Amino acid sequence: MATATFSTIDEYIATFDGEQQSILKHIRQIIKNVAPKEAKETINYGMPTFRYNGNLIHFAMFKQHLGLYPGTAAISHFADDLKGFKTSKGAIQIPLGKELPKSLIEKMVQYNVDQLKDKEGPKWDTHRTRWTECEELMTRLIEQTKTPLVKTFKWGTDVYTFQGKNVIAWGGFKDFFSLWFYNGVFLADKKKVLVTASEGKTKSLRQWRFTDVKDMDEKMILDYIEESVQTIRDGKEIKPEKSPVRELTGLLKEEMEKDSAFNNAFEKLTPGKKKEYMEHIDEAKQEKTKISRLEKIKPLVLAGKGLHDKYKS
Repeated sequence: MATATFSTIDEYIATFDGEQQSILKHIRQIIKNVAPKEAKETINYGMPTFRYNGNLIHFAMFKQHLGLYPGTAAISHFADDLKGFKTSKGAIQIPLGKELPKSLIEKMVQYNVDQLKDKEGPKWDTHRTRWTECEELMTRLIEQTKTPLVKTFKWGTDVYTFQGKNVIAWGGFKDFFSLWFYNGVFLADKKKVLVTASEGKTKSLRQWRFTDVKDMDEKMILDYIEESVQTIRDGKEIKPEKSPVRELTGLLKEEMEKDSAFNNAFEKLTPGKKKEYMEHIDEAKQEKTKISRLEKIKPLVLAGKGLHDKYKS
């Protein structure tokens, strides 16, 4: 996949040439033909993305294949149609040189449209008209930053990033206009303007709130943005806390107690592989589905393999 910095799908496609560029243009057009007019094109997770009340589909070019990321639900729903392709929990690999399955892609996109059409995403722009001047000021300031930032679209709003890390976003609310500094916890905050949105829950993010555009000191804001960029250069970040070890429960636990060979093989697996199997069983809603999944994973466990090993190169 391309490693250049890009903020639009056009820029992403331009980093490729020849057959790869043609394939990217083709897949983009296939998606556009099905996606609603309200769908937005953006770059998310470093990949071309169509959003419609959430992520509709991602795609990305690799050395030997095109990757499609329509989500786990779509892949599960079209599992029979995808048997001729290498898939994982959320990804589909289409080898270069193999014709794009246009009809299937259209069906998957339409499936996601149907799933997302009634979903309400975050509505950061509900009070946007009240804060038009604040929006315009911030758009102008971003163009003046010493360090160029890349605009992406996440969580229903524009987010500006540096080296793939979130720096700043903003939005208008009923009573105030807010700047969000994603590494705000590391800022010196000499003017004591930053606040924690949710005390006890928010780790890194800090807000700077305004009730009037006249209170927005441009130089101060630019200084805070540049300091936030510097925290990324310095490698400052709060590492995510490790999830507690998942306890063995239910049908899987019962099977372990009955079958010592199965139990011994399971215990030899890495913590990550154990977690994959436990989640695979627990996610099934019906008992008969749990039993079916258990029967399918036993040979893999006894062979010392992980649930998704066959998809890993």
